[in-house]
Amino acid sequence: MKTTITPRVRNLVLLLLAVTGMLFAGAGTASAHAALTGSDPSSGVVVDKAPTQISLTFSEKVSTNDDSLRVLNPKGKRVDVGKPSNISGTTYAIQVRSGLPDGTYTVAWQVVSADSHPVAGAFTFSVGAPSKTTVSVSDQDVGGGLVGGLYGFGRYMSYAGFIVMVGGAAFILACWQRGAGVRALQRLVVSGWVSLTAATLWLLLLRGSYSTTGKVGDIFDLNLLGQVLQTKTGAALVSRLLLLAAAALFIAVLFGAYDKREDEEKRDLTFGLAIGGGVVAAGLAASWALAEHASTGLQPGIAMPVDVVHLLAVAIWLGGLSALLVALYRAPADNLVGRTAVQNFSRIAFGSVLALVATGIYQSWRQLGSWSAFTDTGYGQLLLVKIGLVALLIGIASISRRWTARLAETTATAATVVEERAPEKEKAHASASTKTADSSATASAEASASSATTSTKAGVSSATTSAKAGVSTSTASADADSDGTASDKGADSDAGDSKRAAQLARQQAAVDSTRQKRLRDADPVRFGLRRSVLAEAAVAVVVLAVTTALTTTEPGRTEEDAKAAKSSSSSSSSSSAGALTLDMSFDTGGTDGKGVIRLDLDPARVGGNEMHVYVQRPNGRAFDVPEVKVAFTLAAKKIGPLPVTPDRITTGHWAANGIQIPMAGDWKISVTVRTSDIDQTTVDKNAQIG
Repeated sequence: MKTTITPRVRNLVLLLLAVTGMLFAGAGTASAHAALTGSDPSSGVVVDKAPTQISLTFSEKVSTNDDSLRVLNPKGKRVDVGKPSNISGTTYAIQVRSGLPDGTYTVAWQVVSADSHPVAGAFTFSVGAPSKTTVSVSDQDVGGGLVGGLYGFGRYMSYAGFIVMVGGAAFILACWQRGAGVRALQRLVVSGWVSLTAATLWLLLLRGSYSTTGKVGDIFDLNLLGQVLQTKTGAALVSRLLLLAAAALFIAVLFGAYDKREDEEKRDLTFGLAIGGGVVAAGLAASWALAEHASTGLQPGIAMPVDVVHLLAVAIWLGGLSALLVALYRAPADNLVGRTAVQNFSRIAFGSVLALVATGIYQSWRQLGSWSAFTDTGYGQLLLVKIGLVALLIGIASISRRWTARLAETTATAATVVEERAPEKEKAHASASTKTADSSATASAEASASSATTSTKAGVSSATTSAKAGVSTSTASADADSDGTASDKGADSDAGDSKRAAQLARQQAAVDSTRQKRLRDADPVRFGLRRSVLAEAAVAVVVLAVTTALTTTEPGRTEEDAKAAKSSSSSSSSSSAGALTLDMSFDTGGTDGKGVIRLDLDPARVGGNEMHVYVQRPNGRAFDVPEVKVAFTLAAKKIGPLPVTPDRITTGHWAANGIQIPMAGDWKISVTVRTSDIDQTTVDKNAQIG
C-alpha cells in the first residue's frame, strides 16, 4: 500500500532543514579548540639578536607535520630548517638559519588540536628593527570553505544516524517489542544505520583535505588518506566502521529471527539483544569521546566516560522520540502502538533527561570554567541557546506526558467504538455487494434466455431457407461466422473482467487506507499525543544542529586563555628592551586551577636583577594564589637550580630583588604555583639572559 506524507508534515520537515542550513551557514569556519598561548619570540617584539629557534606554546597538545611551522623572511622565503619538534609539554619549536639579517619575519603555523580540529595562524617579530614584508599575517582559512561545510554536514548526519539507529532499536526492545514487525520502524532504524555508515566514510575521505589544504581536489588524495589513518581521528573512524558491521548483524536479528518469534519466546532473545546492542552502542559513542573534546583538557579520564553516557542518553531520548513519532503516524491499524509502550518510553525518557542534566552540568563546567564565559565566549553563548532549547523540549515533553496519562483512560473506549462501527459498515457493504451480485445474475439470466430464444428462431428460419434453396454450404458458412462472433465477445468479456478486478483492487486499497487512518484518528487523545510528539521532534532537530555547532566551536576555557595570552604578549612587547618578559600558562588540575603567569626580569643580564611575577586568571583578572616559587637552571654549565622565593606584594603580584645571575646563557626559568593545599604545578620556559 502506498503511503503519502501530509502537507503539514512535509512543510515542517522543509522548515527544519532550512533552520539547520542557516545554523551551518552561520557557523562559518570551524573554530579552533587549541589556542596559541605564547611564543618565543613574542608576537610583535623586536629582538637585538637573531634567534636560533622559534617556539610556540598551545593550550593543549597538537599534531604537526613537516609544514606545520614555517618562518618566512621579508621576501616570503622560508628560513626554517628541519622538522617541528615537541620540546616540552605543549611547546613546539622549529630551528631557523643562523645569522638572520635584520628585518621583520613571519611565523605561520597550522596544526591539528588534540580534539581533532585544525587550527592555524600567523604572527611577526623583528630582528634589529622592523621592515616592510610581502607576507600577509592574517589568519589562514583552515577548516572552512566548501570542504569545511561538507565536513560539518557529514558530522551532523553521523550524529543523526547514530541517534535514530540506537534510539529506534532501544524503543523496540524496551517499549514496544511488537514494533519489530512494523515496516515503518524497520525503515527508520535501517536508515539510521545507512546514514551513519555513509557519513563515516564521507568524513574519512574529507579528513585529509579538511585538516590540511582545504582543497576539493585533495579529497581523493590517497597519500592524505594514508596520513589520516595514522591519526587518532582516523583510527576512531575506522573503529566506528567495524562497530557498524556488528550493528548490521544486530539489526538483521532484530527484524528477522526476533520478529518471527512469539512473545513468550522473545524474552531470552530480548535480554541478549539488549546486552549486545548496548555494548555496540557504547563502542560507537566512544568513537566520538576518544577523538574529540573529552579526550583532551581537564580530567580526560572522567570526561570520556561521561561523554559516552551523554551521547547514549541523547540517542535513547531523541531517537526513541523519533521512533514513537513514526509509530504514531505510520503503524498499521491492526498493530497500533499501545498506551503501555508510550508509558514505558515516557519513563525511559525521564531517566535519559536526568542523565543528560547531570553529564551536561559537568561538561559545561569543564569547557567553560567560569560564569562569565557564558556571555563572553561564543561557546558559552551557543550553550545558552542549547540550554534554552532543551528546556523548551522538556516543557513540550511534559505536555506529551499529560496526553499519555489520558491515553491510558481513553484508548480502550475509542478502540471499542471503532471496532463496533467497523463490522456494521462491513455488513452494509456485504449486503450491498449481495444485492449487486443478485441483480447482475438476474440480468445475465434474462439476457441468456433472450439470446437462446433469438438463436432458436434464427435457426428455424435458417433451416427452412436451406431446405428450400438446397444449398448446404451457406449453413456451414453461417455457423462459422456465428462461432467467430462468440469468440470475440468472450475475449472482450475477459478484458473487461480484468479491468474491473484492477479497479476493485484500487478501491479496496483506498478503503483499507481510509479505515486505517480512521482507526488512528478515532481517539482525540491519541491525535493530541501525535501533535505534541511531532513538536518535540521539531525542537530536537534544532537541538542536534546546535550541538553539532558546539563541537566545532572553541571551548570557553581555551578562548579565555588565548585572550589572556594575547593581553600578556602585548604587555611584554611594550616593555623595555633590556628587560625579559615570559608568559606561561598553568593548570593545577583542581577547581579554579587555571591561569597565566607573567614573569618580568630586569635588566636580564649577569649580576643583580629585579623580578616581578604576576599571576592572572584566564579572564585577565589578578589571581590570589597561596604560593609562588621560581628556580633558574643553566643546564649547559650544570648550574642550578637556583631557587628564588618572591615576596607577596598584593593580589596576584609577587616580587624579589637582588637575584644574582652568575653567567650569560640559555637559562631555564621554572615557576611553581600552588592554588590550594593540594593542587600545584610547575611550568618552565627557556630564555637568553646576559
